[in-house]
Amino acid sequence: APQGPDSNGYLTGRNNANGVDLNRNFPDLNTFMYYSGEISGPNHHIPLPDNWKSQVEPETLAVIQWISSYNFVLSANLHGGAVVANYPYDKSQDQRFRSHRRTVNTPTPDDKLFQKLAKTYSYAHGWMHRGWNCGDYFADGITNGASWYSLSKGMQDFNYLYTNCFEITLELSCNKFPPEEDLERQWMANREALVAFIEEVHQGIKGMVSDENNNGIAGAVISVQGISHDITSGDMGDYFRLLLPGTYTVTASAEGYQPQTVTTTVGPAAPSLVHFQLKQNVVRKPPERKASGTRTNNKALQKKVVPRATHRGTQR
Repeated sequence: APQGPDSNGYLTGRNNANGVDLNRNFPDLNTFMYYSGEISGPNHHIPLPDNWKSQVEPETLAVIQWISSYNFVLSANLHGGAVVANYPYDKSQDQRFRSHRRTVNTPTPDDKLFQKLAKTYSYAHGWMHRGWNCGDYFADGITNGASWYSLSKGMQDFNYLYTNCFEITLELSCNKFPPEEDLERQWMANREALVAFIEEVHQGIKGMVSDENNNGIAGAVISVQGISHDITSGDMGDYFRLLLPGTYTVTASAEGYQPQTVTTTVGPAAPSLVHFQLKQNVVRKPPERKASGTRTNNKALQKKVVPRATHRGTQR
């Protein structure tokens, strides 16, 4: 079918065969997270609602199953219509701001890290970092999603709230359907940026979480003091936690094990290797209680029987 700005509308290609915009079709975990924050609840690995499969399209279901089957660390989804690197959160806590054309910066606990990831792409891109593109201005070529405009059920927020993956959205071209003669220029503008972004996965800490017999512990929780967003270990006990350079206090915990806390320093060049070996909790058995019908030590409960003759001799 013919494609291009002359033969298709601006939004052509966003929707699937059912007319659903797939980047507005992921489970809305932001709403749960914002409510949960008011009651000091989690903002990571939020469980999906019971009926979530009936609420998403087949393509969305396939993507969710795919990202759930691998321990992804870093990702980006590619869009057109602007030139900017967009990072979470996409949805503001108060959606009413959108109807009033007001925007609110809505940062994640990893906001500084996300800004660095976005700048890595924008400054390696041919012109994204200049800021002025497509009639819009974004300082350094980056923006917080909700600060631009608030949207619900997007993929990057879903990744951050449901998986270990840190994802940003890359808007790569003012024209959603670039003409053929512009494709090489677009490729050259993005080639080095794509590589630079992929290389950002090599920062922070990584390692194994194992038991005393060196068996990997799946699903162990890795917590960083001062950053209220945890990640978990993979099926083999491996974990990867993106962090900026600095010194951190990190705790690994798992059900049935004693938590372990270490302090580590992260440098700018490569991830620090931090392994955890957790000891199983010691289950202390309560002392056995003897049955009430036992005959042991029951003398104190016996009443001494005095013969009648004795009673007569003592009567007054």
